[in-house]
Amino acid sequence: MHKMTPSFVASALAISLALAFPVHAESAKNAAVVKEAPLRAHLAFLASDVLEGRGTGQRGADLTVAYLETQALALGLKPGNGDSYRQSVQIAGVKTQPAESTLKLEAGGQALPISFGKDWVFAPGDATASHSFNADLVFVGYGITAPDEQWNDYKGVDLKGKILVMMVNDPQPTAEQPNRFNGKGLTYYGRWTYKFEEARRQGAAGVLLIHTTPTASYGWSVIQNSWSGVERFQLAAGTLGTQLQGWMTDDTARALFKAAGQDIDALRTAAESKDFKPVPLAAKLNGEMKAAVRKVEQFNVSAVVPGTDPKLKDEVVIYSAHWDHLGKQGDTGDTIFNGAVDNASGSAALLAMAQEAVRTPAKRSQMFLWVAAEEQGLLGSAAYAASPLWPMAKTAANLNLDSLNFVGATRDIGTQGSERTELGKLAETAAKAMGMHIAEAEPDLAGGYFRSDHFNFAKNGVPAFSIESGREYIKDPAGAKAKADAYGKRYHQVSDEYDASWDLSGMVQTAQYTLNLGRLVANGAKLPEWKAGDAFAKPRNAK
Repeated sequence: MHKMTPSFVASALAISLALAFPVHAESAKNAAVVKEAPLRAHLAFLASDVLEGRGTGQRGADLTVAYLETQALALGLKPGNGDSYRQSVQIAGVKTQPAESTLKLEAGGQALPISFGKDWVFAPGDATASHSFNADLVFVGYGITAPDEQWNDYKGVDLKGKILVMMVNDPQPTAEQPNRFNGKGLTYYGRWTYKFEEARRQGAAGVLLIHTTPTASYGWSVIQNSWSGVERFQLAAGTLGTQLQGWMTDDTARALFKAAGQDIDALRTAAESKDFKPVPLAAKLNGEMKAAVRKVEQFNVSAVVPGTDPKLKDEVVIYSAHWDHLGKQGDTGDTIFNGAVDNASGSAALLAMAQEAVRTPAKRSQMFLWVAAEEQGLLGSAAYAASPLWPMAKTAANLNLDSLNFVGATRDIGTQGSERTELGKLAETAAKAMGMHIAEAEPDLAGGYFRSDHFNFAKNGVPAFSIESGREYIKDPAGAKAKADAYGKRYHQVSDEYDASWDLSGMVQTAQYTLNLGRLVANGAKLPEWKAGDAFAKPRNAK
């Protein structure tokens, strides 16, 4: 655990505050150059034990928001929400109580001998503490309605009040249709979040997803850690989910289908065809589901550098990063999930970028947006999209930063998703100006484009993507790659801690690139648009 003494904390704050003030003596025509010292100071503090892992609904979250808004004020940024830097995000904290619940899966007149956590998990999707079920189960294949793919797994059956059993991921490509559902790349239809949303639209009472490691891209332990014995969060207002949301292991699904007189492998094969229709199962979900529910108020932090052009200043470029991580968990040992890379790095980068944006404003306004509860399902950015502080119709682009390069400078930069829009060409221009090139695109097997905060802007018509680290390291390529790859073992672990020996040249490079790209958009002649035919090519939300 990275320990910070009071003197170290005081020094970090002093450096941060001293560097935070804009340098008014310099000409506004000077280039906006992101500096390492403030970025490192912010990173060290945001990742310190003082902020207790910045957990949603925890003391560390309150301290983090206070730090960010204080820094925004010190920088001379304007409040993004009237006279406040804060935007309220109303969240419900939900913790399933399996010992008090009596839920059972029944087939063939018998309850399956399964246990919570080991074989299946469940939770309310509507922030309600108690539900009773006596509901039929229906297998709905992939659970997808995709007009752009001429696909409808729900056709011909009324599913109101049913429990839907479905597979994760997308229908797989075929020799005849190698590019259906983006070929090897995962589409939003394959994400479990979409499947919960579509089940609600169908009027279902609940969803049970069938887990396999290949289709989910992670093992059952990830589901266990996220659903068993921990508080889960969802937005407390707006569109809520189905009464029940959950997962089951592949072994549980096989036992259920067999007891219901069905061949699961045959049904999986049938679900690969667009002719598939829902299959009622001779099975039920019975019993009561209990959960502890509490309401939590978190905050997005929004700060603005006004534009200089009398007309274009009414439009905005938004730079975003999530400030939250996993907070404190457990009672013994190292209990703090510091989240240095994920995402103290992005939050610190935004502060360092804002310092330069204040000194050298652009024609359009620029917003620096630190969003809450990303780790809980992109909740802060979803709340922003539902009640934007700047009209979406006048939002030029969203450039998101999450888990930045702590290894060293690179010759390339990751902009996957930019190719969907006119931002792609601008991304290439910005890279070339810095002596870099765009990293070679890879199939998005895990659906990364749909798992970061920019996606809530994309769903509302705003060109958006996350800027990622390159992989062509300039200094000691083999050693740098090994360091970067080793982070996988620290991801979402207590060991994701700040190290003062880190070479932050790559982090500064990514921040500089993001600011440069944002300024190209902010000074451009028109708002960038989506490419024709893209799934998100629609007018920006009028809100």
